[in-house]
Amino acid sequence: MLIDLSKASAITPEPSNEFETKVLEFIKEWKSDSKMVKVQTSGSTGKPKIFDIEKSKMLNSAEMTCDFLGLKEGDTSLLCLPVEYISGKMMIVRSIFRKLQLDVAETTLNPLQHLNNKVDFCAMTPLQVENSLDKIHLLKNLIIGGAAVSESLKLKIAQTLQFSNSPTQIFETYGMSETLSHIALKEIFPEPQDWFTVFEGVDIALDERGCLKISAPKLNPEALQTNDMVEIKDKKQFRFLGRLDNVINSGGAKIFPEELEKLVKKIIPNEAVFIGIDDEKLGQKLVLVIESTESESIRYQLSDINYKKSFYKPKDIIFVNEIPRTSNGKVNRLELKKMIQNR
Repeated sequence: MLIDLSKASAITPEPSNEFETKVLEFIKEWKSDSKMVKVQTSGSTGKPKIFDIEKSKMLNSAEMTCDFLGLKEGDTSLLCLPVEYISGKMMIVRSIFRKLQLDVAETTLNPLQHLNNKVDFCAMTPLQVENSLDKIHLLKNLIIGGAAVSESLKLKIAQTLQFSNSPTQIFETYGMSETLSHIALKEIFPEPQDWFTVFEGVDIALDERGCLKISAPKLNPEALQTNDMVEIKDKKQFRFLGRLDNVINSGGAKIFPEELEKLVKKIIPNEAVFIGIDDEKLGQKLVLVIESTESESIRYQLSDINYKKSFYKPKDIIFVNEIPRTSNGKVNRLELKKMIQNR
């Protein structure tokens, strides 16, 4: 379904499935007299909740992204994210704000399977990108969010596009529901970057814990204090280290699981999660959970990893058929820890 939002008098198409119906319902809600929109959080860092957001703030967010990517009126955008969450809603709002032609695809794991035309802008999850590598050369600007982009996926993207002569630019996003999607982007392709760059109008700082504090008056009248531990390079750039909630304290040493997971995912394509299991001697015992059947081959591959510090090496490697995830696909670390401790 294509909705031409570049024309005020565009004819609204008839929906052919539930997702298209939800998209049209949100557009109708957006055009209503209400100044607010209801948004649901993913629940990846706590219980899911629903809260109201001002439409004017969402428009400010849309402007930041559209300007950063250089999107212009009449460009095409592709929607393949659920509209219950801020990610899907903001794709629609960006299209409305910049008067784009919105192509409503599917929220499947392979949303580009029927795509044959070039698209100027799309947002996807890492898992969707993983299953769409054969078509990403058709996307001019792709932003990836919802979860961290693994090193193995970055490598696959580079290998897929390096000889394609495609103008594709791909970015990893940093943000959350409370920041109205992302407030910073980090280029993955064609020039891989280590640091996120924040948008104009966004200021960053560290609190006493080393966690990121975001000031973005156009998006939220109050400064947002996160539990994300980061390293700040300058006023506009930072590097994500890991969530304070996820930090593992093993024998007095603080371990950032996200940093170790990057190392592992350079070696194997499987989902891999480091967690801390309660231990009488260490406080927390570092364990690596791999989504796979028991595999000596994977164990052998992992044995070659050169960890910077000896206590970064997991005390145990556990294989599970399926790692628990939230409703929008993020790893649910709390559930995973419960599952492993109750084995």
